Amino acid sequence: MQREGCSEARGLAIAVLTEDSIRDLKKLIAAQTGTRWDKIVLKKWYTIFKDHVTLGDYEIHDGMNLELYYQ
Repeated sequence: MQREGCSEARGLAIAVLTEDSIRDLKKLIAAQTGTRWDKIVLKKWYTIFKDHVTLGDYEIHDGMNLELYYQ
């Protein structure tokens, strides 16, 4: 179990674990930004991260940048 951190351009920091799913991360981001979690899309280059896969499976680690889109 490894603790990861996520911060966005607005300066909000989010603490997550590698066992957390992308859906969990989206819900945390949505809670802090006031948006709907199901409208958030997380990407890295051309890879769109699927909600049911964990951060560890995607090898997302501390300090990694993700692209956040609102659809």
